[in-house]
Amino acid sequence: MQYLIVGLGNPGEEYVETRHNVGRIMLEEFRKKNDFPEWEKDKTLKALVSKGAWKKDKLVLLAPDNFMNVSGKSVVPLVKNAKDAERTIVIYDDLDLPLGAIKISFNRSSGGHKGVESIIKALKTPAFVRVRVGICPATPSGKPRKPKGENAILDFIVGPFKKPEQEELKKTAKKVVAVLDTILSEGRIKAMGEVN
Repeated sequence: MQYLIVGLGNPGEEYVETRHNVGRIMLEEFRKKNDFPEWEKDKTLKALVSKGAWKKDKLVLLAPDNFMNVSGKSVVPLVKNAKDAERTIVIYDDLDLPLGAIKISFNRSSGGHKGVESIIKALKTPAFVRVRVGICPATPSGKPRKPKGENAILDFIVGPFKKPEQEELKKTAKKVVAVLDTILSEGRIKAMGEVN
């Protein structure tokens, strides 16, 4: 059996440490923690790929090297049917969650996320696992404090994490790695029960 984990982000040095690249940041943590091979550029997929074994299963890590809104192009050649889609996990930034929060969802809408929208369109199904990683500052009560207006949102998501946020991000990365372990070992339903 093969699993596919996709970390969403934008290609290019200027985006590496930005909030919109959280999917790629988390995927890199998982790759390093599990001693997967260094990234290889796959020109056909237009993505960075690292392949390895997970217990008895094959595991492909994929970081699309397209811009966010065409991420699906890199994913679709590896997902041949509905079963493959269900064994696909997509990690991405979520403006509706405060920094440090994680949610797992399955078979839901894109919630306005262009990368997820692109994958749903390309796969012709929303039935894949998402690991949503919060990027918003929180109010004192713990609610996300989203920027107001389209331009402010755009500036915010392509902006870099501030120093104190980077510390929180390191803790979040450990949680995401553990969540991925649970999904792969015990299934998404168990992981959702623990995380959500």
